[in-house]
Amino acid sequence: MSLSLQDVERIAQLARIRVTESEAAGYRDQLNGIFGLIAEMQAVDTAGVEPMSHAQDLAQRLRPDTVTEPDRRSAFQAVAPQVEDGLYLVPKVIE
Repeated sequence: MSLSLQDVERIAQLARIRVTESEAAGYRDQLNGIFGLIAEMQAVDTAGVEPMSHAQDLAQRLRPDTVTEPDRRSAFQAVAPQVEDGLYLVPKVIE
């Protein structure tokens, strides 16, 4: 797929971007280069290639999911201006 100068100008108009004719020509060349790279990548035969999440075979080290902090909820709510049923009450800011 390659874009014409009119395609680039139409895209710029839809995006509400003002571009000069020389800028549009430069953008056309850049976009056509990107489309060329995409076409090259799509042409590669990937049959039999297993999808992977990373280029190298890495394993994520995970820490155990354990509680490390004490529960200080009551201490925090003790100094709050207004609390009801364990929730902080705040003034209404939107009508």
